[in-house]
Amino acid sequence: MDHTQIMGQSASFFELWSPLLILFLSVVGLLYYRLVGSWRESFANSEPVSTKTKAAFYTGLILVYIAQGSPLDYIGHHYMFSIHMLQQSILYLIAPIYIITGMPSWALEPVLKVRWVHLIVKFFTSPIIAVLLFNLLFSVYHLPLVMDFVMMNELARFAYHSVLLFTAFTMWFPVFTTIPDYGSMTGVKKMGYIFVNGVLLTPACALIIFAETPMYAMYKDVVLPFEFLPVLDDQQLGGVVMKIMQELSYGFVLFIIFRKWYNSERAHDTELSDEPREGVEYKHTFEPVKS
Repeated sequence: MDHTQIMGQSASFFELWSPLLILFLSVVGLLYYRLVGSWRESFANSEPVSTKTKAAFYTGLILVYIAQGSPLDYIGHHYMFSIHMLQQSILYLIAPIYIITGMPSWALEPVLKVRWVHLIVKFFTSPIIAVLLFNLLFSVYHLPLVMDFVMMNELARFAYHSVLLFTAFTMWFPVFTTIPDYGSMTGVKKMGYIFVNGVLLTPACALIIFAETPMYAMYKDVVLPFEFLPVLDDQQLGGVVMKIMQELSYGFVLFIIFRKWYNSERAHDTELSDEPREGVEYKHTFEPVKS
């Protein structure tokens, strides 16, 4: 169906609220509830999952729905580019963090021991591959020719967004996983990794922010049902939204990593200072206990 034709129609309940996505995420949430509950004892070396960890996983699912299943998706797809960029910020830069941190390592390890799964995950979560692949696909997506085609074709849209979401997970996985084979980066390397991500994401945002004409044909002829922003202003706002969301999410992650790294280094220095030094004589004095 032509994009301008959709503009003239009232949105249906399915278009606004995506009940199929609600069903899918509900099933995922139910499986997770059973996994960390009654099924946990069937896993080797499993430990109880904290309320904080569970809340992180469910928060991730809710964020996925807000970005991809709520009216934000309909408005961003058919009306406003800035809302579309807000969707992507939530879906690719925030939601995967919560889902990864909410998934216990003991539940993933049996799956990752399967050879072909291990090889695939190991390749795509390699820091260099992960950071380049996500940012490349994200930047290519925002080329006008690519984005116009993807947004006009439902199958292409689903396929591209699915692949982009997969690469978003692989991009965040080395930072937040607790599985040794996949999260071997030190705190300093993780901070450098996040910094490189921010640098690579900047050109796509800058291209949109400083464009002097509307870039995307799909938004040029849109008639908004309410007064808000001209098309060019909405496009530039979209670039600003993405950049701000990226700075906030990456900055928060950097703060978490730095704090964990600092505490680890401080604890290590304390341990070293407590160890007796070779060649140094230690004298102990004892004071009598006063009765």
